[in-house]
Amino acid sequence: MIKPLDEYYMGLALKLALKAKGKTTPNPLVGALVVKAGKIIGRGFHAKAGFAHAEIIALDEAGKKAKGATLYVTLEPCAHTGRTPPCINRIIGSGIKEVVVGMIDPNPLNNGKGIMLLKQSNIKVRVGVLGERLKEINESFIKYITTRIPFITVKVAESLDGRIATRTGDSKWITSDKSRAFAHRMRKDYDAIMVGVNTVLRDNPSLNAWFSGKKLIKIVVDSNLSISENSNIFAGDSQVIIITLPSRPGQETENRKSLAAKARILEVKEKAGQINLRDALKKLAGLQISNIIVEGGGTLIGSLFDERLVDKILFFISPKIIGGKDAVSSVMGNGVKRIDQAIKLCDLKIRRFGEELLVAARVNYSSFR
Repeated sequence: MIKPLDEYYMGLALKLALKAKGKTTPNPLVGALVVKAGKIIGRGFHAKAGFAHAEIIALDEAGKKAKGATLYVTLEPCAHTGRTPPCINRIIGSGIKEVVVGMIDPNPLNNGKGIMLLKQSNIKVRVGVLGERLKEINESFIKYITTRIPFITVKVAESLDGRIATRTGDSKWITSDKSRAFAHRMRKDYDAIMVGVNTVLRDNPSLNAWFSGKKLIKIVVDSNLSISENSNIFAGDSQVIIITLPSRPGQETENRKSLAAKARILEVKEKAGQINLRDALKKLAGLQISNIIVEGGGTLIGSLFDERLVDKILFFISPKIIGGKDAVSSVMGNGVKRIDQAIKLCDLKIRRFGEELLVAARVNYSSFR
């Protein structure tokens, strides 16, 4: 049974977990507290993959006082050996009398095993405190660990009529400095940033995270390896991955050789003469990339929607009308045939930046017929 103070302490553990937002991949965000006689005697959060888990840090701070205390942890303690030893053994040996768990670990290697071992050691366990909120902060980990496909967020800066460039290809700048600054700050929460080849050819972006200094992995979808080795994405020392189709015998070009010296060339399967995006994402997950923000262009974004691979959208909308049948749309691809097949959004949130809007939402594929 959930006790009155459980949500309070779990809320504090959640705040601890968020201190490492964008830094723990491919691991989840986890926070922990050790509470005894109404006092917090240990705090911890998982800072980075390979570093100590939140429970261990909290127990280290509590020391011998942990005996008879309650451990609050946002995610089920691990019972398997990964980069670090199982947390369960340490918890059992500490004398903790009860453990309050926010959510069960979705990792198939653990999923319920940690809770089972705690109970077998006569430790009381309560599960499900702030569970929905905790699933939200670990949404990318949950998808990555259960499907082995990265969590995909599509970010768009568009006019009110859904255009990201004029008919001549001009796109700077549709949204304001304030909106763009906020979008750049958001990049630090992701492992990688992805664009299509046309975005590189048209805008020549650097794809850096200005405000955090974080070195995101830069991913370009380029089936023909047509970008220049002098593109701005190669500036700095961030890793660059170019997703392309396998070269055929005798088609090894000089450009391919020069690009291979600056980037990782990731060959993926073909689908109808184009990049097989699902295969590409599975290969990226194999490189421990758990979440990606996609920032253009309309062809790539449309194709991701066509393949039902988008999980979340961030649409920055400027009160401008670009017009023109040849202007570039934010979402292209094949699209749906009928209105009742339209992809629906849920958990809609709207934020204003002056006269501009940010529409954030999750994609609901269950509504697709």
